[in-house]
Amino acid sequence: METLDVTKIEPKFKHPAIFEKFAELENKEHFIIHNDHDPKPLYYQMLAELGEVFTWEYILEGPEFWEVKITKVTKEEKIATMGEMVAEDFRKAEVFRKFGLDFCCGGKITVQRACEKKGIDHREVQRELDAISNANGSRNENFNEWELDFLSDFIVNNHHKYVTDSLPMLLEYSAKVARVHGEAHPETIDIAHFFKNVAEELMNHMPKEENILFPYIKEMVAAKKAGNKVEKPGFGTIVNPINMMEAEHLVAGDDMEKIHELSDNYQPPASACNTYRVLYAKLQEFEKDLHQHIHLENNILFKKAIELEKEVMA
Repeated sequence: METLDVTKIEPKFKHPAIFEKFAELENKEHFIIHNDHDPKPLYYQMLAELGEVFTWEYILEGPEFWEVKITKVTKEEKIATMGEMVAEDFRKAEVFRKFGLDFCCGGKITVQRACEKKGIDHREVQRELDAISNANGSRNENFNEWELDFLSDFIVNNHHKYVTDSLPMLLEYSAKVARVHGEAHPETIDIAHFFKNVAEELMNHMPKEENILFPYIKEMVAAKKAGNKVEKPGFGTIVNPINMMEAEHLVAGDDMEKIHELSDNYQPPASACNTYRVLYAKLQEFEKDLHQHIHLENNILFKKAIELEKEVMA
């Protein structure tokens, strides 16, 4: 499998070289890019300029080097990623949660690839996903069909509010449990540390969305409805703030994953007091909400906003 080592290419020529290489591919052909940092900004640039005519699979994910397999496909042939599957039918999120598969921050890979990384039989996961697809019943809220301005407000009014309301108690309880039980259960000290990081990350993150990114998305929605165009924003293109938001999602998601592991999937010890038990139950609830929160942004809102900008940019 041919590998393009972009660490040897001058920075300003890296993306043009990758686009040129991709243009040379025939349908279903692929190559690997080798880089010294996560090339996620390239993903969004390709999506914005080329559309959904490629698959993107991480082969190696740091800490020193990253490798991504890029395959040229038609839109009809593109294999759905976990994020796209949940965007289409949110009931499938429960299957991914059951098997510990990250469909939000890590949602840009296929089920098979995610299972390989976790050492899980992907056929077992696929059987449960197929059962949901074949079952009758509600898909809950079909977020994928909502207008982007409405979805933005939903995220703020539900998920941002949930975070703001939940943080004070979780910070207090995690600090208290670490102080009282840290000697016998040192993992609680780490949990308090990582959750403080999550809280600080989200409290810095959400205002950027509410004051900059979401208003621009609403402006674009209004412009499209009115048949107007929008002027180029100060941040250049929406891909730039989206890259920043996704990077911050990844930081918060990684810290919650550490908490998940340290707490043994939020299972308190038999000797745990009520505060200890409430903390773990609330952390589990917080993680579940954060997964949906990030999924709605990464896999639906941001992806569609990039396409919308191409339609309404002056």
